[in-house]
Order: sequence, then C-alpha cells, then structure tokens
Amino acid sequence: MEAPQVLLVMGVSGSGKSTVGALLASKLGWKFYDADDYHSEENRIKMGKGVPLSDQDRIPWLCSLRDILLRDATLGQPVVLACSALKKMYRDILIRGGSEDSAKADALAGGRLLVVYLCGSFDLIYGRLLQRKGHFMPPELLQSQFSVLEPPTAPENFIQISVDQGLPEIAAAVMEALK
Repeated sequence: MEAPQVLLVMGVSGSGKSTVGALLASKLGWKFYDADDYHSEENRIKMGKGVPLSDQDRIPWLCSLRDILLRDATLGQPVVLACSALKKMYRDILIRGGSEDSAKADALAGGRLLVVYLCGSFDLIYGRLLQRKGHFMPPELLQSQFSVLEPPTAPENFIQISVDQGLPEIAAAVMEALK
C-alpha cells in the first residue's frame, strides 16, 4: 500500500476539521483546502437559514472537491482536505468519483487517501458550536449532521480520533498513524 497522498479530515460541524487540517498541513508541508470555502452561495444561504443540505446540494460540491484532489494528486502535491464527508457515499465520491475511467477512479484509491475521522459527543461539539462566531453553519443544524453521520468502517482506510483531547494530542495521533 502506498503512503497516503491525501488526508481527508472529516466529522460533523464543530469537530475541529479546519483547525486540525490546517495544523496537519503546516506540520507536513502539504497543501490545505477547507471544503467550506467551496460551497455554493445557494448552499451557504440554505444552511444560514437553518435548512440542512440534501444529497442533491452536496454532490456537485463533492465533485468539485474531487477534481481539486485529483489535480493535485496528478501533480504529486500531497493535500489535506477538511470536509464533513458525513456519509460513506460522500467519501466514495471524493475517493472514486463517478468516473467510468478506471485509471482516474483509482487515482485516490488503494490507500492513497487516509480518512481522519474526528469524533466526539453531541454535547461537547454543540458547546463548541455555541462558542463559534461568524460561521454560516448554525448550531441548530448539528443534530441533522449527527442523524446522517455514517462513521468510516472497514474496508475504508481510516483512523478515528476523539476530539475530547487537545489539538497537540490529536495532531500527534495523526502524525503517528502516518509513520
């Protein structure tokens, strides 16, 4: 199995994806993308009104993110992507896309993408969301994220890390897993 070229830092809103992802990218010298930066204006408005996104809202967004990952992987640029990727189907789109071209479909498969699942209790994460200022995702939508969450399972290439520990411990656990 090849060393991961992409780290997908996933979890519900408020789990620390952006913070952990940016720190990992900095430590590794990899490029960092925050999937939230790539939401359409329609998606942002919908979430801002407290309306959860549907699969139809998310799929074009995930396909755009996959294009970015494929571009960078093709160039040999390792990447950290912070993205909720709550359902297995969403992670499959990021890894395999809907491509009929098997060479393209395999570009991120085979262990080249490692999922870093940041998990924590509803109460802990809800408390964090209440502290967060200026984000388009309101705390009221957290339950909808927990409701659709499908944590990674085998045969997905993943590690699970609890967010009830500090940022240095979380980053150290990921760095250890990469060795």
